[in-house]
Amino acid sequence: MHEESELVTGEAVVLDLRVAKLASRALAMVLDVLVQFALLAVALMLVGIASSVLDEGLLVAVGLVFLVLILVGYPVLFETLSRGRSLGKMALGLRVVRVDGGPIRFRHALVRGLAGVVVDFWLLGLFGAVAVIVSLCSSDGRRVGDFLAGTLVIRERTPEGGGYPALGMPPGLEGWAAQLDLTRLPDDLALASRQFLARFSQLSPEASHALGWGLAQQVGNALGTPVPPGVPPWAFLAAVLAERRNRDHARAFPGMTAVQVENQERARKFEAYAARMKAERTEARPSSPVPSPSLEPEPPTPPSGTPAVPPGTPAPPNPFTPPS
Repeated sequence: MHEESELVTGEAVVLDLRVAKLASRALAMVLDVLVQFALLAVALMLVGIASSVLDEGLLVAVGLVFLVLILVGYPVLFETLSRGRSLGKMALGLRVVRVDGGPIRFRHALVRGLAGVVVDFWLLGLFGAVAVIVSLCSSDGRRVGDFLAGTLVIRERTPEGGGYPALGMPPGLEGWAAQLDLTRLPDDLALASRQFLARFSQLSPEASHALGWGLAQQVGNALGTPVPPGVPPWAFLAAVLAERRNRDHARAFPGMTAVQVENQERARKFEAYAARMKAERTEARPSSPVPSPSLEPEPPTPPSGTPAVPPGTPAPPNPFTPPS
């Protein structure tokens, strides 16, 4: 039902995320319920086997423990370890993320799991009726657990080129960004900044400057720190978001740097691209060999709305001038 989730900031920047449709979410829920029923059947078999050695009160306690672990522990465990995906969501290509597009943590999964059992589906949810009604009334298809946890279910299997560009840390701002208290940054403001950087090259210089400074001022006020002198707004916003992403990656992948995680993801995408090109060449059977795609990735560049610099032109003294 819902194709995109839109958020309009004070600067009239429209933000969009490709949210999951109600039908795909319902099918993923059915798959998860089937898995939970299978686990419950196994738990009942174990309780039945132990009934000969345990008294009735202890059997009831053990049965309740199994019920809570399966109904609450199953979604919480999977969504925490897989960064927002249960078995049903994996099968349908869905993922739970924060409203700013970042990965969820244990507290998000726990709130969603408890709300799902108590409000959305089982105890007070009339077997999912509450979740369906709230999702239909929500502009982005969120149920009660999503509102309480500040999360959103999105589609991962989307056409190429629909995502945000990789954010790099502007030179010289690494130490400054490492000292920021990013817990004070609201999710919607972070999403607005990310959307602005993604559309930087599509805006006129006047609009990009006005919108950038407006967002930079809001982010600076939220973090309690002003924009460093001589730093353009896009570099300030990129540094904040890059540091936020690095900390999220450090929590999600202990022992791996954000660069290693990005390289791993790029390698996975390149392997998929190479396999698809090979399949297309096999089907087409061209008479002459088709050159393989270049293996050398292009270096990441910050957003730019400036004209291309001719080859051999020396670098300008300002390190924050957006390259082409």
